[in-house]
Amino acid sequence: MAKLDELFRVPPPDRDSYVLGQAIPFNPDQWVNRLPNGEWWPKSLADLPRAGRWPTVDRRTVFQTAELADTSEGRRDLLVAALVWGTGTMAREVARRARIFHENDPDWLDERICAAQAELDRGDPVAAYRVLNDRDARVKHFGPAFFSKLLYFATADQPVGERWPLIIDSNVALALNELSAQEWEADERSDSKKYSSYLELAHSWAERWGTAPDVVERKLFERGRQLRGGTP
Repeated sequence: MAKLDELFRVPPPDRDSYVLGQAIPFNPDQWVNRLPNGEWWPKSLADLPRAGRWPTVDRRTVFQTAELADTSEGRRDLLVAALVWGTGTMAREVARRARIFHENDPDWLDERICAAQAELDRGDPVAAYRVLNDRDARVKHFGPAFFSKLLYFATADQPVGERWPLIIDSNVALALNELSAQEWEADERSDSKKYSSYLELAHSWAERWGTAPDVVERKLFERGRQLRGGTP
């Protein structure tokens, strides 16, 4: 496809700076004031570099948080860190994310995350996605745009198996709608089969481009923002 060739015609960017170094500003007070208590705030989000008014968290830091996610507290820290990275500084969006912790039983939330992690450990990111996308056992207020972030970071940058779990949000879906033969909804409600197709596409494009799959994911995100009328 011509548009696909155009998107990937230049050499791929350096993953270390383009992906791992992707830093998002956040307001700690917005989160701490909305979490059940102060113990829910991850230590990994303290004393981070600042960009102007706010501290920033990059993908590398969230991956490092995942290295300690072998307890319920560690998994909770990872979830909060992934949400912070994915949300930014808009108070309304922070309040929406915080509903995850107030409208779900903590033990049940941890059980669902454990079940998804078990599938990742077996090298099956689609099965992990299916666990968190189960309509009969879905975590309230935790849709694919954000639980795919958790799956991505839960690998601690050491994915098992042939396919990495990758982030799928409305911007990625818009880019996929332009670049693939399938129709992708931009409402962030991709089903498990669509997620599997996305992973196949992203991995094949990464191989063609000579880069890592999450470099393709970020490139798709930026293209989606352009299509939406924003800036990369």
